[in-house]
Amino acid sequence: MTRILGIETSCDETAVAVVRDGCFVESNVIASQTDLHARYGGVMPEQASRAHLRAILPALEEALEVADVDWGDLDAIAVTHGPGLAGALLVGVNVAKGLAFARGKPLLGINHLEGHVYANWLNERSGPGSDYRKAEPTFPLVALIVSGGHTDLVLSDGHGQYRRLGRTRDDAAGEAFDKVARLLGLGFPGGPAIEREAASGDPKRFNFPRAWLEPDSWDFSFSGLKTAVRHQVRDLGIDPDNASPEERRAKLPVADLAASFQAAVVDVLATRAARAAHTFGASRLALGGGVAANRTLLRTIEERAQLAVLCPPPRLCTDNAAMIAAAGFFRYRAGERSDLRLDVDPTLPIA
Repeated sequence: MTRILGIETSCDETAVAVVRDGCFVESNVIASQTDLHARYGGVMPEQASRAHLRAILPALEEALEVADVDWGDLDAIAVTHGPGLAGALLVGVNVAKGLAFARGKPLLGINHLEGHVYANWLNERSGPGSDYRKAEPTFPLVALIVSGGHTDLVLSDGHGQYRRLGRTRDDAAGEAFDKVARLLGLGFPGGPAIEREAASGDPKRFNFPRAWLEPDSWDFSFSGLKTAVRHQVRDLGIDPDNASPEERRAKLPVADLAASFQAAVVDVLATRAARAAHTFGASRLALGGGVAANRTLLRTIEERAQLAVLCPPPRLCTDNAAMIAAAGFFRYRAGERSDLRLDVDPTLPIA
């Protein structure tokens, strides 16, 4: 039995979790900053760092209490050290290093993107004392990691083995969702708001562009799509820079715009991911990141991939510490350790 304490502070969620044997979630505490950043229409890095400082110790105490463990029950501490916001990452890394030193525990620096992949190893029904274990994902697998800051397509042949096939060349998919949501007066975060509106809209009313790039490329691009929505909003008589959210919602065909935009994003993501899985002989296609919580994306990928598609439940798609602890378990089992010189790397690639 191996228990890993996970800490995640890469962006705007302060999270601490205890995970047993890489899959059993014994606690998963998340202190969200959504309400704090909603007033700005996006994440404010300095505000995020300060909020992490206020929330990290209460989250730590709650995670240990919910898991009903003390320090003697923990084998190692895993912490996100990149990629992400530098100031936010520093809070988690410094707390983890201090705890590792004071408690004499091994330290593991974890890539945030790798954590999103390992969210697929977590048992949704698990908790303290649970022995339920779902089937463990098999390799090789292709992972599509889609969030507010990242859109990466990765091939993995085994634990800790990654080859990045493609990434966004400009806006990440989640970033495009947030920016289009603001154009439509829907607020922050944009992903859930766009999905709700799109449910009652016509995805064929507006023919927004898809950036397929070069035939042999696995990369993504969403800035042109975002600009196309902006131009459409202007053509519909709304000033994209100065109109109030209320005016946008009242005068724009918001549901149809949202549905058409979502269809364009999903089309590109699903096509690229399904083609990569078949090209590289993957046995599984794994999703991760906040945008993976979009059920239209999941359904479309399942239809096009024609193989097993793994996707965590929505609460494990967004940032959490259980996924960091899960990734940490497999690196701990492989004998990896980080020393107390571990530093943050805001642009850390997965491969």
